Amino acid sequence: MTRGRSRSGSSPGNLPPLRLHVPEPLYRPGDPVDFSDLVIPPAGAAARPDETCAASETYPLCTALIRVLDEDDRAVGAWNPRLDPETLRRMLRAMALTRAFDDRMHRAQRQGKTSFYMKCTGEEAVSVAAAFALAADDMVFPSYRQQGILIARGFPLVEMANQIYSNRADRLKGRQLPVMYSARDYGFFSLSGNLATQYPQAVGWAMASAIKGDTRIAATWIGEGSSAEGDFHSGLTFGAVYSAPVIFNVVNNQWAISSFSGLAGAERATFAARAIGYGVAGLRVDGNDALAVFAAMRWAADRARANLGPTLIEHFTYRAEGHSTSDDPGAYRSAQEREEWPLGDPVNRLKRHLIALGEWSDERHTEMDLEVVEEVRAASKAAEKNGTLGHGLHHPFKTMFEDVFEDLPWHLEEQAEQAIRERRIKWPDWKE
Repeated sequence: MTRGRSRSGSSPGNLPPLRLHVPEPLYRPGDPVDFSDLVIPPAGAAARPDETCAASETYPLCTALIRVLDEDDRAVGAWNPRLDPETLRRMLRAMALTRAFDDRMHRAQRQGKTSFYMKCTGEEAVSVAAAFALAADDMVFPSYRQQGILIARGFPLVEMANQIYSNRADRLKGRQLPVMYSARDYGFFSLSGNLATQYPQAVGWAMASAIKGDTRIAATWIGEGSSAEGDFHSGLTFGAVYSAPVIFNVVNNQWAISSFSGLAGAERATFAARAIGYGVAGLRVDGNDALAVFAAMRWAADRARANLGPTLIEHFTYRAEGHSTSDDPGAYRSAQEREEWPLGDPVNRLKRHLIALGEWSDERHTEMDLEVVEEVRAASKAAEKNGTLGHGLHHPFKTMFEDVFEDLPWHLEEQAEQAIRERRIKWPDWKE
């Protein structure tokens, strides 16, 4: 005979009542910060298996942390990609340019020139170093903090600013929320505000590339909070089953818009460990170490090109600022977290490494910072001539009916004519 609950709902016998665990961050506003609970292994400690290894050989790396730059700013260990100084300088400049662009666009939003912006401060290595590791024609399916990929690939800053301002020169014609870029000619797939949709999209593109016998692979990014979405699992299932040439990146920056990573499962296991359940390769990397990010991405890219299937990479990093211009992180996290983050700042770490090599200096870095700020300022000013939020310099009204059908159906033609007619009646001085 089975024992059941009584009609009153009380627990029979001596069984304790059931209860749920609700994850809570260790620090809230006003609390002192103590990151001593984090296990940060020394740089160079992680083994580097061959790219052709069985996926199971990578599973210890799902709980370890791949690090290259040590406390003395040297590149050490098996994951050292041994990049030449000129490549390191170009990578550093792209990261600094990304940060300068973020700062300018954030100010523009505060000045009312655009409606919205999202910075990637503290996460520049995740996108820039990854872009350097991939081939220029590999297709990337980004989330909304990978602007560094466009910048590293040489996408014009003025084009990015035009999109943020949704002005008459915006190549997307004002149809996308600011920062949701699309640049097919730069291998940058259209961003979506629906979280995690890029995972199955990337897998589908990668499968199509393999079916065509192409050599290009796909790479995709989400934040750790989005790993709780169903599309995350759909993408991994298809990628694993068909050994699609795709790299899955999870950017664990510790916080979603107001909830910490524990609500996405970080208290139970690392995000890289999810690779184990799907039988694909997994790596966990110091996301503030540009050399480690480069090495992990290049390893995963080589594996994908060798037809050995996907790799899931967790980038362990920290979101130094708010989720977006609509967010105040001071309402839910300690103000000291940014300064106390044990893995430091990615730009400063790469700068110190180049100085340690004798290939850089504080003076050259200051000069570079001034150069990138001026480059961003010039691009922003050029974009502002095409219009900013609320200044009427936008794409013609009729363009809202374009770019969906090759030949516009009759009923949409009628709607377009009616809309233009009514607009002219309401605003007699309006010009198309």
